[in-house]
Amino acid sequence: MFEKDEAALAAMGAHITTREIKQQPDLWESTLKIYENNLPAIESFLARAQKMAGEKPVHVTLAGAGSSAYVSDTVTPYLRHVTDAGAYVFEPRPTTDVVSAPLDYLRPSDPTIFVSFARSGNSPESLAAVERADQVLDDVLFLNITCAPDGALARQFSGNERALTLLIPEANDLGFAMTGSYSCMELLCTLIFDPAPLEKKAAWVAQASDMGRDVVAREDQIASWLDGDFDRITYLGSGTLAGMTRECQLKILELTAGKIATCFDSSMGYRHGPKSFVDSRSLVFGLVSNDPYTRDYDLDILNEVAGDGIASHVIAIQQPGAEMFVGESFTFDGEVMPLPEGYLALPNVMVAQTVALLTSVKVGNTPDTPSPTGTVNRVVKGVTIHPFVV
Repeated sequence: MFEKDEAALAAMGAHITTREIKQQPDLWESTLKIYENNLPAIESFLARAQKMAGEKPVHVTLAGAGSSAYVSDTVTPYLRHVTDAGAYVFEPRPTTDVVSAPLDYLRPSDPTIFVSFARSGNSPESLAAVERADQVLDDVLFLNITCAPDGALARQFSGNERALTLLIPEANDLGFAMTGSYSCMELLCTLIFDPAPLEKKAAWVAQASDMGRDVVAREDQIASWLDGDFDRITYLGSGTLAGMTRECQLKILELTAGKIATCFDSSMGYRHGPKSFVDSRSLVFGLVSNDPYTRDYDLDILNEVAGDGIASHVIAIQQPGAEMFVGESFTFDGEVMPLPEGYLALPNVMVAQTVALLTSVKVGNTPDTPSPTGTVNRVVKGVTIHPFVV
């Protein structure tokens, strides 16, 4: 797919999605520059939040819907691990939950940065969630990470003194499924809150970008696992990578319009019932952590499922480490440092996106417009926002 010309891809209904997956390594480097260019404003915003909170930690509510919600699930474990717990408390909260039951998820007395992830910023929940947060919370600042400068969310907060809006316009995906918008919003949020020095962040982004280009170059290896007869795919992981498994399975669900059954879980959680999903027509992908302790659990479940001898393929997505999955794997170059999970998520999700793209074509779908009935849309429709009184 990545080597086909534009005309051939257009004939397959796949030119937009293929381009948007392939360009992500360049977008990650651009996202780093966006972070660097906005660093004074970011530091001022975070300092203001700390001052607002006083002796309390700042509650960082990370909100989005669909893939944007899965950005929250991905970044939260890593940020909890690397930041000062006395300074920040990270809480993933889908906008769909905030809108439908705000008092179940927001406590008025918690000083809060309400982070909105939004590709377009035009979904009804994106706009209603910030309204509910403003209604419910006593002290709140708004951090908007969005890809559409002309979207309703960005326009709504223009000139708002309690908000910082950061734009990633090159990642405003035109395809049905979020790809670059997901990974770039995940990266930008990680860069904002990760206390690591800028030099380290830049090195991690450069390496993640090189690994992403490696995914593109090795498309044939990924395609080889999809040659056989399968109708089920599972993604497993731990920590940040467990948070990302839901996004990985969503790409399959979206791009095949449900023709391939999907499942996701944590590496340890899979045994507790969901492993029943595996049969002879299943592919099982494991996202392997670089934390040596956590890695053991990721490898345990892959070895167990492979040893069962039921699944069609059991495949690790991994960097080299002291312990490795010795079965089928997409193993990145061993001559580079192990990436922290917040950055490892970037090339890992490109593998999953490539699996989804190739599978969509395999089942006869058109990746750019995968919903044959038109009942599922790029920007959500048909949502009624009901009045809320505190």
